[in-house]
Amino acid sequence: MDFEQLRGKLYYQVLLLGGVALVTTAALAFADKSTSVDIAAAQARDMQQSLTQVLPGRYDNDLLKDTVLLATQSEEVTVYRARRVGRVEAVVFKVSGPGYAGPIDCMMGIDRGGHITGVRVIKHKETPGLGDKIEPAKGRWIYDFEDKSLGNPSADKWYVKKDGGVFDQFAGATITPRGVVRAVKGGLDFFEKNRVQLLDETVVKGGKS
Repeated sequence: MDFEQLRGKLYYQVLLLGGVALVTTAALAFADKSTSVDIAAAQARDMQQSLTQVLPGRYDNDLLKDTVLLATQSEEVTVYRARRVGRVEAVVFKVSGPGYAGPIDCMMGIDRGGHITGVRVIKHKETPGLGDKIEPAKGRWIYDFEDKSLGNPSADKWYVKKDGGVFDQFAGATITPRGVVRAVKGGLDFFEKNRVQLLDETVVKGGKS
């Protein structure tokens, strides 16, 4: 049987198709494996940059490796902890609030005293020229959260000025800053509720250690 006759046989076509599929699968697996390391490294760099922006200062530990996962009513929150001489001095985690065009995701840092060290928007779909003023490159609005806490301002003032609070709104885009304020206030409440776990403290009889 010559080659031309073999090509006409059904089993030859099946074997050929199987061989092509096997080679293609192997190539895709190799490509995925070779790029996964680079993708993970890029994601780690992006996260490290976000942590640095909201948490200025020097710390002894690798925040990306010192985390705690806490559950809320709607999701699980990954919290990054910053230490000096083994003591947790600050934490960073993601918060989200409702924007005009969808959720607004932020990273916020809080020191062990409950004061905000920084807030940065990491993802949003707000209207360019209006809602995007929450970005540091478009204005200084986001910096107004620094050093704020649950007591500064008081709970009844954690709103935009249009709603009786202390935070500025944007002309034509009140929903956007309102969503960010709500997210940040929720982050402070989360910190206060989970302070013991976040600061890696233990509860002893008669109070906290």
